[in-house]
Amino acid sequence: MEECFKLSEDVFNWLSGFINLERGQKPKSFRIERMEVLTELADHPERCAPSIHIAGSKGKGSVTSMLSAMLTAAGFHVARYMSPHVTDIKERICLGDLYFSDDIYCRAGDELKNIVEERLPAIVKTHSKTASLFSPSAADGCEPTFWELLTLLFFLCARMVKCNVMVVETGMGGRLDSTNVLDPLVSVITLIELEHTNFLGNTIEAIATEKAGIIKKGKPLVLAKQSGEALNVFKEKSREKNSPLIYFPQIADISNVKITTQGTDFMLSLNSDKNIAHTPLLSLSIPIPGKVQAENASLAIAALKIAFPQIGEDAICGGLKKIKIPARFEKLSGADTPPFIIDGAHTPESLTLCIETFCLLYGEGGVLLFGCAADKDSSAMAKIACPHFAKIFITTPGTFKASDPAKVYETFAEIAGLEKTVLVKDTQEAVRQAILFAKDSRRGAEAQRGEGVPVLGTGSFYLVAEIRRIFCE
Repeated sequence: MEECFKLSEDVFNWLSGFINLERGQKPKSFRIERMEVLTELADHPERCAPSIHIAGSKGKGSVTSMLSAMLTAAGFHVARYMSPHVTDIKERICLGDLYFSDDIYCRAGDELKNIVEERLPAIVKTHSKTASLFSPSAADGCEPTFWELLTLLFFLCARMVKCNVMVVETGMGGRLDSTNVLDPLVSVITLIELEHTNFLGNTIEAIATEKAGIIKKGKPLVLAKQSGEALNVFKEKSREKNSPLIYFPQIADISNVKITTQGTDFMLSLNSDKNIAHTPLLSLSIPIPGKVQAENASLAIAALKIAFPQIGEDAICGGLKKIKIPARFEKLSGADTPPFIIDGAHTPESLTLCIETFCLLYGEGGVLLFGCAADKDSSAMAKIACPHFAKIFITTPGTFKASDPAKVYETFAEIAGLEKTVLVKDTQEAVRQAILFAKDSRRGAEAQRGEGVPVLGTGSFYLVAEIRRIFCE
Protein backbone atom coordinates (compact mmCIF):
# COMPACT_ATOMS: atom_id res chain seq x y z
CA MET A 1 0.00 0.00 0.00
CA GLU A 2 1.16 3.58 -0.65
CA GLU A 3 2.33 5.99 2.02
CA CYS A 4 -0.17 6.70 4.80
CA PHE A 5 -2.19 9.91 4.93
CA LYS A 6 -0.59 12.64 7.05
CA LEU A 7 -3.40 15.20 7.06
CA SER A 8 -7.20 14.95 6.96
CA GLU A 9 -7.08 17.34 3.99
CA ASP A 10 -5.17 14.67 2.07
CA VAL A 11 -7.90 12.11 2.81
CA PHE A 12 -10.64 14.34 1.45
CA ASN A 13 -8.56 15.37 -1.55
CA TRP A 14 -8.12 11.69 -2.40
CA LEU A 15 -11.87 11.13 -1.96
CA SER A 16 -12.68 14.05 -4.25
CA GLY A 17 -11.20 12.05 -7.10
CA PHE A 18 -14.31 9.86 -6.94
CA ILE A 19 -16.78 12.74 -7.24
CA ASN A 20 -19.26 12.23 -10.05
CA LEU A 21 -21.25 15.46 -10.12
CA GLU A 22 -25.00 15.00 -10.09
CA ARG A 23 -25.20 16.34 -13.63
CA GLY A 24 -23.30 13.19 -14.75
CA GLN A 25 -24.82 10.61 -12.46
CA LYS A 26 -27.00 7.87 -13.85
CA PRO A 27 -29.43 5.55 -12.06
CA LYS A 28 -26.71 2.89 -11.92
CA SER A 29 -24.71 5.27 -9.68
CA PHE A 30 -27.09 4.30 -6.87
CA ARG A 31 -26.81 0.62 -5.99
CA ILE A 32 -27.07 -0.45 -2.34
CA GLU A 33 -25.43 -3.77 -3.30
CA ARG A 34 -22.13 -1.94 -3.87
CA MET A 35 -22.27 -0.44 -0.39
CA GLU A 36 -22.99 -3.88 1.05
CA VAL A 37 -19.85 -5.23 -0.61
CA LEU A 38 -17.76 -2.33 0.71
CA THR A 39 -19.01 -2.67 4.29
CA GLU A 40 -18.36 -6.41 4.22
CA LEU A 41 -14.80 -5.78 3.06
CA ALA A 42 -14.45 -3.33 5.96
CA ASP A 43 -15.75 -5.89 8.50
CA HIS A 44 -19.09 -4.10 8.93
CA PRO A 45 -18.23 -0.87 10.75
CA GLU A 46 -21.87 0.20 10.35
CA ARG A 47 -22.66 -2.30 13.10
CA CYS A 48 -20.21 -0.80 15.59
CA ALA A 49 -22.95 0.95 17.60
CA PRO A 50 -26.74 1.41 17.70
CA SER A 51 -28.01 4.08 15.33
CA ILE A 52 -30.83 6.47 14.48
CA HIS A 53 -31.46 6.96 10.75
CA ILE A 54 -33.02 10.15 9.31
CA ALA A 55 -34.45 10.81 5.82
CA GLY A 56 -36.80 13.40 4.31
CA SER A 57 -36.97 16.38 1.97
CA LYS A 58 -36.54 19.18 4.50
CA GLY A 59 -35.46 19.47 8.12
CA LYS A 60 -33.48 16.23 8.25
CA GLY A 61 -30.19 18.05 8.86
CA SER A 62 -31.69 19.97 11.77
CA VAL A 63 -33.22 16.81 13.25
CA THR A 64 -29.86 15.03 12.93
CA SER A 65 -27.98 17.86 14.66
CA MET A 66 -30.57 18.12 17.43
CA LEU A 67 -30.50 14.38 18.14
CA SER A 68 -26.72 14.49 18.28
CA ALA A 69 -26.74 17.47 20.65
CA MET A 70 -29.23 15.88 23.06
CA LEU A 71 -27.41 12.53 23.08
CA THR A 72 -24.11 14.31 23.73
CA ALA A 73 -25.69 16.22 26.61
CA ALA A 74 -26.87 12.87 28.00
CA GLY A 75 -23.28 11.61 28.07
CA PHE A 76 -23.22 9.54 24.88
CA HIS A 77 -20.18 9.31 22.58
CA VAL A 78 -22.02 10.32 19.40
CA ALA A 79 -20.80 9.86 15.82
CA ARG A 80 -22.81 12.15 13.52
CA TYR A 81 -23.12 11.99 9.73
CA MET A 82 -24.95 14.66 7.75
CA SER A 83 -24.84 16.72 4.55
CA PRO A 84 -24.23 19.05 2.91
CA HIS A 85 -21.40 20.87 4.63
CA VAL A 86 -21.29 24.65 4.77
CA THR A 87 -17.68 25.62 5.50
CA ASP A 88 -15.61 22.44 5.84
CA ILE A 89 -16.30 18.94 4.50
CA LYS A 90 -15.42 17.57 7.94
CA GLU A 91 -18.77 18.99 9.12
CA ARG A 92 -20.29 15.89 7.51
CA ILE A 93 -18.32 13.45 9.70
CA CYS A 94 -18.24 14.54 13.34
CA LEU A 95 -17.99 13.42 16.93
CA GLY A 96 -20.99 15.23 18.37
CA ASP A 97 -20.65 18.74 16.94
CA LEU A 98 -16.84 18.57 16.90
CA TYR A 99 -14.50 17.25 14.26
CA PHE A 100 -12.73 13.97 14.84
CA SER A 101 -9.00 14.37 15.41
CA ASP A 102 -6.84 14.52 12.30
CA ASP A 103 -5.33 11.21 13.34
CA ILE A 104 -8.73 9.49 13.21
CA TYR A 105 -9.56 10.85 9.73
CA CYS A 106 -6.12 9.76 8.51
CA ARG A 107 -6.18 6.26 10.01
CA ALA A 108 -9.72 5.69 8.75
CA GLY A 109 -8.62 7.07 5.38
CA ASP A 110 -5.72 4.61 5.26
CA GLU A 111 -8.12 1.74 5.96
CA LEU A 112 -10.53 3.00 3.30
CA LYS A 113 -7.80 3.38 0.69
CA ASN A 114 -6.59 -0.16 1.39
CA ILE A 115 -10.13 -1.45 0.80
CA VAL A 116 -10.52 0.45 -2.47
CA GLU A 117 -7.08 -0.12 -3.94
CA GLU A 118 -6.20 -3.60 -2.67
CA ARG A 119 -9.05 -5.62 -1.21
CA LEU A 120 -11.78 -4.61 -3.65
CA PRO A 121 -9.73 -5.28 -6.83
CA ALA A 122 -8.82 -8.72 -5.48
CA ILE A 123 -12.51 -9.58 -4.98
CA VAL A 124 -13.49 -8.16 -8.38
CA LYS A 125 -10.99 -10.48 -10.09
CA THR A 126 -12.50 -13.61 -8.55
CA HIS A 127 -16.22 -12.83 -8.20
CA SER A 128 -18.16 -12.11 -11.39
CA LYS A 129 -21.15 -10.64 -9.52
CA THR A 130 -18.92 -8.17 -7.68
CA ALA A 131 -17.18 -7.34 -10.94
CA SER A 132 -20.53 -6.48 -12.54
CA LEU A 133 -21.22 -3.99 -9.72
CA PHE A 134 -17.87 -2.21 -9.80
CA SER A 135 -16.91 -2.31 -13.48
CA PRO A 136 -17.79 0.97 -15.26
CA SER A 137 -18.24 -0.97 -18.49
CA ALA A 138 -20.91 -3.26 -17.01
CA ALA A 139 -24.59 -2.48 -17.59
CA ASP A 140 -25.29 -1.77 -13.90
CA GLY A 141 -21.77 -1.11 -12.66
CA CYS A 142 -19.49 1.83 -11.91
CA GLU A 143 -16.46 2.46 -9.73
CA PRO A 144 -17.15 3.22 -6.05
CA THR A 145 -18.83 6.60 -5.81
CA PHE A 146 -17.78 9.53 -3.67
CA TRP A 147 -20.93 9.16 -1.55
CA GLU A 148 -20.31 5.46 -0.88
CA LEU A 149 -16.72 6.06 0.14
CA LEU A 150 -17.54 9.13 2.25
CA THR A 151 -20.20 7.12 4.10
CA LEU A 152 -17.79 4.23 4.65
CA LEU A 153 -15.17 6.70 5.93
CA PHE A 154 -17.73 7.88 8.50
CA PHE A 155 -18.44 4.34 9.67
CA LEU A 156 -14.70 3.64 9.96
CA CYS A 157 -14.17 6.83 12.03
CA ALA A 158 -17.13 5.93 14.26
CA ARG A 159 -15.72 2.45 14.92
CA MET A 160 -12.20 3.76 15.50
CA VAL A 161 -13.31 6.07 18.34
CA LYS A 162 -15.57 3.38 19.83
CA CYS A 163 -18.66 5.57 19.69
CA ASN A 164 -21.72 4.21 21.49
CA VAL A 165 -24.38 5.68 19.18
CA MET A 166 -24.53 6.95 15.58
CA VAL A 167 -26.93 9.57 14.24
CA VAL A 168 -27.00 9.26 10.46
CA GLU A 169 -28.71 11.40 7.81
CA THR A 170 -29.34 10.05 4.31
CA GLY A 171 -27.77 11.89 1.41
CA MET A 172 -30.58 11.53 -1.13
CA GLY A 173 -33.67 9.34 -1.15
CA GLY A 174 -33.37 6.38 1.19
CA ARG A 175 -33.88 2.99 -0.44
CA LEU A 176 -30.66 3.13 -2.46
CA ASP A 177 -28.79 5.65 -0.32
CA SER A 178 -25.36 4.54 0.84
CA THR A 179 -26.40 4.93 4.50
CA ASN A 180 -29.17 2.36 4.09
CA VAL A 181 -26.94 -0.50 5.23
CA LEU A 182 -27.92 0.48 8.78
CA ASP A 183 -30.37 -1.44 10.96
CA PRO A 184 -31.30 1.43 13.31
CA LEU A 185 -33.09 1.54 16.65
CA VAL A 186 -35.57 3.94 15.08
CA SER A 187 -36.02 5.60 11.68
CA VAL A 188 -37.15 9.20 11.28
CA ILE A 189 -38.69 10.69 8.13
CA THR A 190 -39.30 14.43 7.88
CA LEU A 191 -41.69 16.20 5.49
CA ILE A 192 -41.68 14.88 1.91
CA GLU A 193 -41.69 17.28 -1.05
CA LEU A 194 -40.91 17.05 -4.75
CA GLU A 195 -37.09 17.02 -5.00
CA HIS A 196 -34.37 15.32 -7.03
CA THR A 197 -37.12 14.30 -9.43
CA ASN A 198 -34.62 13.12 -12.04
CA PHE A 199 -33.50 10.41 -9.59
CA LEU A 200 -36.39 9.85 -7.17
CA GLY A 201 -39.47 10.24 -9.38
CA ASN A 202 -41.90 12.94 -10.46
CA THR A 203 -44.64 12.41 -7.87
CA ILE A 204 -44.94 12.65 -4.11
CA GLU A 205 -45.83 8.94 -4.02
CA ALA A 206 -42.69 7.97 -5.92
CA ILE A 207 -40.43 10.09 -3.72
CA ALA A 208 -42.11 8.82 -0.54
CA THR A 209 -41.54 5.26 -1.75
CA GLU A 210 -37.81 5.94 -2.06
CA LYS A 211 -37.67 7.57 1.39
CA ALA A 212 -39.69 4.70 2.89
CA GLY A 213 -36.83 2.40 1.95
CA ILE A 214 -35.14 3.22 5.27
CA ILE A 215 -37.97 1.59 7.24
CA LYS A 216 -36.59 -1.63 8.75
CA LYS A 217 -38.39 -4.78 9.78
CA GLY A 218 -39.84 -4.48 13.26
CA LYS A 219 -38.16 -1.13 13.98
CA PRO A 220 -40.25 1.98 14.80
CA LEU A 221 -40.72 4.84 12.33
CA VAL A 222 -41.24 8.39 13.62
CA LEU A 223 -42.98 10.27 10.82
CA ALA A 224 -43.43 14.03 10.46
CA LYS A 225 -46.70 15.48 9.21
CA GLN A 226 -47.24 14.44 5.58
CA SER A 227 -49.59 14.97 2.68
CA GLY A 228 -52.23 12.30 2.17
CA GLU A 229 -50.34 10.75 -0.77
CA ALA A 230 -47.11 10.38 1.20
CA LEU A 231 -48.84 9.21 4.38
CA ASN A 232 -50.53 6.36 2.52
CA VAL A 233 -47.15 5.18 1.20
CA PHE A 234 -45.61 5.17 4.68
CA LYS A 235 -48.58 3.38 6.23
CA GLU A 236 -48.38 0.64 3.60
CA LYS A 237 -44.61 0.21 3.92
CA SER A 238 -44.82 0.13 7.72
CA ARG A 239 -47.43 -2.64 7.50
CA GLU A 240 -45.20 -4.61 5.11
CA LYS A 241 -42.24 -4.31 7.49
CA ASN A 242 -44.28 -4.83 10.66
CA SER A 243 -42.79 -1.53 11.74
CA PRO A 244 -44.62 0.52 14.40
CA LEU A 245 -45.64 3.85 12.85
CA ILE A 246 -45.54 6.83 15.22
CA TYR A 247 -47.22 9.65 13.32
CA PHE A 248 -46.01 12.86 14.91
CA PRO A 249 -49.22 14.95 14.65
CA GLN A 250 -51.06 12.27 16.64
CA ILE A 251 -48.64 12.14 19.57
CA ALA A 252 -47.30 15.69 19.95
CA ASP A 253 -48.68 19.02 21.10
CA ILE A 254 -46.54 22.11 20.43
CA SER A 255 -47.77 25.33 22.04
CA ASN A 256 -46.76 28.85 23.12
CA VAL A 257 -44.29 29.28 20.26
CA LYS A 258 -42.37 32.57 20.57
CA ILE A 259 -39.93 33.57 17.83
CA THR A 260 -37.28 36.28 18.23
CA THR A 261 -34.05 37.15 16.46
CA GLN A 262 -32.30 35.14 19.20
CA GLY A 263 -34.20 31.91 18.68
CA THR A 264 -37.43 30.05 19.41
CA ASP A 265 -39.13 29.22 22.72
CA PHE A 266 -41.99 26.71 22.88
CA MET A 267 -43.79 24.11 24.98
CA LEU A 268 -44.01 20.43 24.06
CA SER A 269 -45.90 17.45 25.41
CA LEU A 270 -45.85 13.93 23.97
CA ASN A 271 -48.85 11.67 24.41
CA SER A 272 -48.07 8.08 25.31
CA ASP A 273 -48.74 5.10 23.10
CA LYS A 274 -47.26 1.59 23.19
CA ASN A 275 -44.01 2.83 21.62
CA ILE A 276 -43.38 6.04 23.53
CA ALA A 277 -43.92 6.99 27.15
CA HIS A 278 -45.87 10.09 28.09
CA THR A 279 -43.58 13.11 28.38
CA PRO A 280 -44.65 15.86 30.78
CA LEU A 281 -44.90 19.39 29.42
CA LEU A 282 -41.41 20.57 28.45
CA SER A 283 -40.37 24.23 28.27
CA LEU A 284 -37.79 24.40 25.51
CA SER A 285 -35.51 26.95 23.83
CA ILE A 286 -33.45 26.64 20.68
CA PRO A 287 -31.09 29.37 19.42
CA ILE A 288 -32.51 29.24 15.87
CA PRO A 289 -35.53 31.35 14.90
CA GLY A 290 -38.50 29.68 13.24
CA LYS A 291 -41.60 27.65 14.05
CA VAL A 292 -40.26 24.92 11.76
CA GLN A 293 -37.27 24.50 14.07
CA ALA A 294 -39.62 23.93 17.01
CA GLU A 295 -41.24 21.19 14.94
CA ASN A 296 -37.85 19.71 14.01
CA ALA A 297 -36.75 19.71 17.65
CA SER A 298 -39.98 18.06 18.75
CA LEU A 299 -39.60 15.34 16.09
CA ALA A 300 -36.06 14.72 17.31
CA ILE A 301 -37.26 14.46 20.92
CA ALA A 302 -39.89 11.88 19.95
CA ALA A 303 -37.26 9.74 18.21
CA LEU A 304 -34.90 10.15 21.16
CA LYS A 305 -37.53 9.02 23.69
CA ILE A 306 -38.25 5.90 21.62
CA ALA A 307 -34.60 4.95 21.14
CA PHE A 308 -33.40 5.94 24.63
CA PRO A 309 -36.39 6.36 26.96
CA GLN A 310 -34.10 6.79 29.96
CA ILE A 311 -32.83 10.19 28.78
CA GLY A 312 -34.29 12.93 30.94
CA GLU A 313 -35.41 16.53 30.66
CA ASP A 314 -32.05 18.07 31.60
CA ALA A 315 -30.24 16.49 28.64
CA ILE A 316 -33.08 17.36 26.27
CA CYS A 317 -33.26 21.01 27.31
CA GLY A 318 -29.51 21.42 27.73
CA GLY A 319 -28.67 19.84 24.39
CA LEU A 320 -31.15 21.95 22.44
CA LYS A 321 -30.00 25.20 24.07
CA LYS A 322 -26.48 24.59 22.77
CA ILE A 323 -27.41 23.56 19.25
CA LYS A 324 -25.42 25.24 16.48
CA ILE A 325 -26.43 24.59 12.87
CA PRO A 326 -24.75 26.77 10.27
CA ALA A 327 -26.91 28.18 7.47
CA ARG A 328 -30.17 27.52 9.29
CA PHE A 329 -31.55 31.05 9.64
CA GLU A 330 -28.07 32.19 10.63
CA LYS A 331 -27.33 35.89 11.06
CA LEU A 332 -24.01 36.91 9.55
CA SER A 333 -22.12 39.97 10.68
CA GLY A 334 -19.54 42.08 8.98
CA ALA A 335 -18.11 45.56 9.20
CA ASP A 336 -20.79 48.10 8.38
CA THR A 337 -23.24 45.59 6.91
CA PRO A 338 -27.02 45.48 7.28
CA PRO A 339 -28.65 42.43 8.91
CA PHE A 340 -27.79 39.51 6.60
CA ILE A 341 -29.58 36.20 7.15
CA ILE A 342 -28.71 32.95 5.37
CA ASP A 343 -30.94 29.90 5.27
CA GLY A 344 -30.77 26.82 3.06
CA ALA A 345 -34.33 26.62 1.69
CA HIS A 346 -34.41 24.77 -1.62
CA THR A 347 -38.03 23.59 -1.84
CA PRO A 348 -41.26 25.61 -2.04
CA GLU A 349 -42.37 24.56 1.44
CA SER A 350 -39.04 25.34 3.10
CA LEU A 351 -38.80 28.68 1.29
CA THR A 352 -42.32 29.60 2.44
CA LEU A 353 -41.39 28.94 6.08
CA CYS A 354 -38.08 30.77 5.72
CA ILE A 355 -39.69 33.90 4.28
CA GLU A 356 -42.48 33.85 6.86
CA THR A 357 -39.89 33.88 9.66
CA PHE A 358 -37.76 36.52 7.93
CA CYS A 359 -40.71 38.88 7.41
CA LEU A 360 -41.97 38.28 10.96
CA LEU A 361 -38.62 39.36 12.40
CA TYR A 362 -37.41 41.93 9.87
CA GLY A 363 -40.50 43.10 8.00
CA GLU A 364 -41.43 43.22 4.34
CA GLY A 365 -39.46 45.01 1.64
CA GLY A 366 -35.96 43.67 2.26
CA VAL A 367 -33.43 42.36 -0.23
CA LEU A 368 -33.38 38.78 -1.52
CA LEU A 369 -30.26 37.01 -2.80
CA PHE A 370 -31.33 33.72 -4.38
CA GLY A 371 -29.93 30.82 -6.36
CA CYS A 372 -31.01 27.22 -6.89
CA ALA A 373 -29.91 24.13 -8.79
CA ALA A 374 -31.36 23.32 -12.21
CA ASP A 375 -33.55 20.51 -10.86
CA LYS A 376 -35.47 22.78 -8.45
CA ASP A 377 -38.91 24.32 -9.05
CA SER A 378 -37.75 27.92 -9.52
CA SER A 379 -41.17 29.00 -10.83
CA ALA A 380 -42.97 27.93 -7.66
CA MET A 381 -40.30 29.55 -5.50
CA ALA A 382 -40.47 32.80 -7.49
CA LYS A 383 -44.22 33.04 -6.84
CA ILE A 384 -43.57 32.56 -3.12
CA ALA A 385 -40.70 35.02 -2.80
CA CYS A 386 -41.29 37.92 -5.17
CA PRO A 387 -44.13 39.74 -3.34
CA HIS A 388 -42.08 40.15 -0.16
CA PHE A 389 -38.89 41.89 -1.36
CA ALA A 390 -38.01 45.32 -2.75
CA LYS A 391 -35.04 43.99 -4.71
CA ILE A 392 -34.05 40.49 -5.84
CA PHE A 393 -30.55 39.43 -6.87
CA ILE A 394 -30.26 36.11 -8.70
CA THR A 395 -26.85 34.39 -8.67
CA THR A 396 -25.06 31.09 -9.22
CA PRO A 397 -25.59 28.50 -6.43
CA GLY A 398 -22.00 27.28 -6.38
CA THR A 399 -20.49 24.91 -8.91
CA PHE A 400 -21.17 21.52 -7.33
CA LYS A 401 -24.56 21.03 -8.98
CA ALA A 402 -25.77 21.94 -12.45
CA SER A 403 -27.53 25.30 -12.47
CA ASP A 404 -28.94 27.85 -14.91
CA PRO A 405 -29.03 31.25 -13.14
CA ALA A 406 -30.09 33.02 -16.35
CA LYS A 407 -33.21 30.88 -16.55
CA VAL A 408 -33.95 31.43 -12.84
CA TYR A 409 -33.54 35.17 -13.42
CA GLU A 410 -36.04 35.10 -16.29
CA THR A 411 -38.54 33.25 -14.09
CA PHE A 412 -38.22 35.75 -11.23
CA ALA A 413 -38.16 38.80 -13.55
CA GLU A 414 -41.39 37.67 -15.21
CA ILE A 415 -43.15 37.77 -11.85
CA ALA A 416 -41.34 40.60 -10.05
CA GLY A 417 -40.51 42.80 -13.04
CA LEU A 418 -37.22 43.80 -14.66
CA GLU A 419 -36.65 46.83 -12.40
CA LYS A 420 -36.89 44.75 -9.28
CA THR A 421 -34.76 41.78 -10.45
CA VAL A 422 -31.03 41.65 -11.16
CA LEU A 423 -28.84 38.82 -12.47
CA VAL A 424 -25.29 38.75 -11.02
CA LYS A 425 -23.73 35.39 -11.79
CA ASP A 426 -20.62 35.91 -9.64
CA THR A 427 -21.72 35.27 -6.04
CA GLN A 428 -19.14 37.52 -4.39
CA GLU A 429 -20.22 40.41 -6.60
CA ALA A 430 -23.90 39.57 -5.94
CA VAL A 431 -23.27 39.76 -2.17
CA ARG A 432 -21.52 43.12 -2.61
CA GLN A 433 -24.33 44.56 -4.71
CA ALA A 434 -27.04 43.25 -2.37
CA ILE A 435 -25.34 44.88 0.63
CA LEU A 436 -24.83 48.17 -1.23
CA PHE A 437 -28.48 48.27 -2.28
CA ALA A 438 -29.59 47.44 1.29
CA LYS A 439 -27.40 50.19 2.77
CA ASP A 440 -28.80 52.71 0.27
CA SER A 441 -32.39 51.74 1.11
CA ARG A 442 -32.46 52.55 4.80
CA ARG A 443 -35.84 52.56 6.52
CA GLY A 444 -36.78 54.35 9.72
CA ALA A 445 -35.49 52.01 12.41
CA GLU A 446 -32.54 50.81 10.34
CA ALA A 447 -31.52 54.36 9.51
CA GLN A 448 -31.46 55.28 13.19
CA ARG A 449 -29.11 52.35 13.87
CA GLY A 450 -26.97 53.11 10.84
CA GLU A 451 -28.06 49.91 9.12
CA GLY A 452 -29.66 49.20 5.78
CA VAL A 453 -32.71 47.10 5.06
CA PRO A 454 -32.21 43.41 5.86
CA VAL A 455 -30.91 40.89 3.32
CA LEU A 456 -31.95 37.25 3.01
CA GLY A 457 -29.62 34.86 1.20
CA THR A 458 -31.43 31.62 0.48
CA GLY A 459 -32.08 28.77 -1.93
CA SER A 460 -29.37 26.17 -2.46
CA PHE A 461 -27.21 25.14 0.50
CA TYR A 462 -24.25 25.52 -1.84
CA LEU A 463 -25.18 29.17 -2.33
CA VAL A 464 -25.53 29.94 1.38
CA ALA A 465 -22.26 28.10 2.02
CA GLU A 466 -20.55 30.40 -0.48
CA ILE A 467 -22.14 33.50 1.10
CA ARG A 468 -20.93 32.33 4.51
CA ARG A 469 -17.42 31.76 3.16
CA ILE A 470 -17.39 35.30 1.75
CA PHE A 471 -18.38 36.73 5.13
CA CYS A 472 -15.84 34.59 6.99
CA GLU A 473 -13.08 35.93 4.79
